Amino acid sequence: MARTGRNSEASTGWYRRLYLPTYQFSEAARMTGTRPQTIARWFRGYEVPGHRMRPVLPSDGSPRLSYLQLVEVAFVATFRKCGVKLEALRQAREYSVNTLRSDYPFAQLSFKTDGVHVFHTLAEFEGDGWKDEHVIATDAGGQVVWGSAVADRLNQFEYENGVAARWHPRGRQSLILVDPRIAFGAPVIADTGVPTWAIKDRVKAGEELQEIQDDFGLTRQQLEEALSFEEVSLSAAA
Repeated sequence: MARTGRNSEASTGWYRRLYLPTYQFSEAARMTGTRPQTIARWFRGYEVPGHRMRPVLPSDGSPRLSYLQLVEVAFVATFRKCGVKLEALRQAREYSVNTLRSDYPFAQLSFKTDGVHVFHTLAEFEGDGWKDEHVIATDAGGQVVWGSAVADRLNQFEYENGVAARWHPRGRQSLILVDPRIAFGAPVIADTGVPTWAIKDRVKAGEELQEIQDDFGLTRQQLEEALSFEEVSLSAAA
């Protein structure tokens, strides 16, 4: 596969939307289940006595993240929950960039298969900073596979031309979808294109749920999932 980057052929057409700075750190943190501080440390680096982690800055120094960077944050959040330190994760990312020949390896379809061997190799030989039993595992046949948390995250993505083009941030069973081609990449209710923020704003403005539901042609389940994703309780919306 060709290297995914601004100078590649993949950056033409709708692929350009994958690189547009769109998501604030706070928004990305809420969507991926991590903290804005973790995202800032990951992209901007940090320095403590005796140690410095160099930054991976957002494109053009923008304070917003692109869709591909949002995908990266989703995996950073998952690996951190598995106990992988940022420094070890940075090492794995840099190794993956060269191994998978992609500027955004976590967003590549090849990461689902080749990436597990990258992480297995580093966990085996580097050891320090890894809780590899949560990240990778060996199945009954002796094959190295992703641990359940990472596998669950991988399964949230739909791939197109080898890139994670669609994301179901609350799982495939959820009605919430993120697609850079729809609503400028804002989370939407699948099959409607209605941004979840639009539902939240209507509720915050004091409108009745039934009125909002009728205006957008939504089912009750769609309305409730949008509010849940936006962290608006039904009791507060009623």
